[in-house]
Amino acid sequence: MLNVAVLVSGGGTNLQAILDSAARGENPHGHVALVVASKPGVYALERAEKAGVPGVVVCRKDYAGSEAFDAALLAVLRGYGIDLVVLAGFLSILGPSVIAAYPERILNVHPSLIPSFCGEGMYGLRVHEAALAKGVKVTGATVHFVNEVCDGGRILAQQAVAVLPGDTPETLQKRVMEQAEWKLLPAALAQVCEEYDK
Repeated sequence: MLNVAVLVSGGGTNLQAILDSAARGENPHGHVALVVASKPGVYALERAEKAGVPGVVVCRKDYAGSEAFDAALLAVLRGYGIDLVVLAGFLSILGPSVIAAYPERILNVHPSLIPSFCGEGMYGLRVHEAALAKGVKVTGATVHFVNEVCDGGRILAQQAVAVLPGDTPETLQKRVMEQAEWKLLPAALAQVCEEYDK
């Protein structure tokens, strides 16, 4: 069974989807062993505590430079024997040393159908604002591996979601989470855990 770390920066709704999926027995090859938050006080840490999962804060501003932050993050991941990392709304870009330590073992969920509305600076409501500004009729979510290129790693799964008349960035964000992210991410994680648990 693989030890999974989920990295979060906010409320942790994708974390909750992963925890709920695990509680239903849908990931027999993986175990959420750690939640890492990018700042203290985020609700995702409460979700972790309620699920009996250790929570750790690794805050970028506590370190002098990206390399020190990456080294601290790696030390935490290694300390918990982490095999696989999931970025679930984690708003810090991982450096080359972290990516090199977990090649094709870091998953990210992005709230669009990559290659649309992705890359540097495209996260959260910005993605949905861009989709609405462009007038697309379909958007969705993508789970992909993380590499050195922002949102550039190999795609594992995608789910399309309709854009409806009168959508706001907030209503679209909610629909993409409910219809795509919360289903796609746990399923992709379970698939990767099964493949790697040999």
